[in-house]
Amino acid sequence: MKRRSIVTLSSSAIRCKKSDFMVVSVRQISNGGKRSKKKIYHRDYQLDKVMDLQKKPSLILQLKSIIQSQNHQRLLLRDLEKEVGFVAKWNFMSIIEKYPSIFRVSGGCGKEFPFVTLTGKAEKVAREEGEARNLMEPILVKNLRKLLMLSIDCRVPLEKVEFIGNELGLPHDFKKSLIFKYPEYFSIKVINGRAYLNLENWDSSLAVTAREEIFARERMLQSAGGQNKVRITKDGNYLGPFAFKMCYAAGFRPNKSYLEELEKWHKMEFPSPYLNARRFEVADPKTRKRVVAVLHELLSLTMEKRMISAKLDAFHSEYRLPSKLVLCLIKHHGIFYITNKGARSTVFLKEAYDGSNLVDKCPILMFNDKFVALSGRHVTL
Repeated sequence: MKRRSIVTLSSSAIRCKKSDFMVVSVRQISNGGKRSKKKIYHRDYQLDKVMDLQKKPSLILQLKSIIQSQNHQRLLLRDLEKEVGFVAKWNFMSIIEKYPSIFRVSGGCGKEFPFVTLTGKAEKVAREEGEARNLMEPILVKNLRKLLMLSIDCRVPLEKVEFIGNELGLPHDFKKSLIFKYPEYFSIKVINGRAYLNLENWDSSLAVTAREEIFARERMLQSAGGQNKVRITKDGNYLGPFAFKMCYAAGFRPNKSYLEELEKWHKMEFPSPYLNARRFEVADPKTRKRVVAVLHELLSLTMEKRMISAKLDAFHSEYRLPSKLVLCLIKHHGIFYITNKGARSTVFLKEAYDGSNLVDKCPILMFNDKFVALSGRHVTL
């Protein structure tokens, strides 16, 4: 009898301030009816907070880009609605009023309509974006190549690359500025009427995951410290070539049997995410662990080590992701975190964050932080 599982995250539970967890409902449906199982999913307040912290910086940076795209880099206030819509317009008007250190309103006298520009100080900082973009280029080229190497046929529909362009940090003109600029790495091919971004050359030196790079560094530190005995710790972490970094929520307390099973899972070897997924049986436990590694690597390739759930879900066929993707993410809650904060649910790579702060930032994120800091307060993106 074939069963189908539907995973539902309760958004009301995740927003409840008095609760350290939310209830995840898993319904198993079969021909004989349906039954429901309740699972506890522990909240991470610090990662929930990230979604709130990024709201105003996001508006500031969006308005900066809109102003810079205008003739003479000034935006008529009457045209703001055309750019962002009627409802969002009022959020941007509030930002303009609240941060005079970044945005200056001029005009409004006689026949001249009022308009908004960047202040002199903001313009000076904005000019540094070009250098940040230059520093980003080799990073983006490398990450795009790895993204294609992870896929089954070393190609991904161009529309899907565009779909996650913001997460990857791609410029709007990436086809011209990156794809066509590096024909030795990329090409665009039309297959069955659909445009694909295609990998031109395989580079074995890039087929190393972020997880493997971290393990190599930690092993060197351990060797330098003279520690040879390796065992699982109470927080679920284990130093081994096939282990993952665990970052459980504060309210989660793993017991002895849980840690024993986790240690077995840590020790279990699995194929590299950069090997073709067609070679492995879906039901094999090693293949299932490999899927976790694929998800880990996909999130590692994003700028902020997080992605909207729907965008991650769009890559099922290219990376052979499980049909019960959300259930997989929930099961491995020491590695991934799903938050319903914001307009859409988002998946975080937990180890990439220290509280609400992203640990490693790329050049463009460091530039964004510097520009937003002109608002007069510390804002973490």
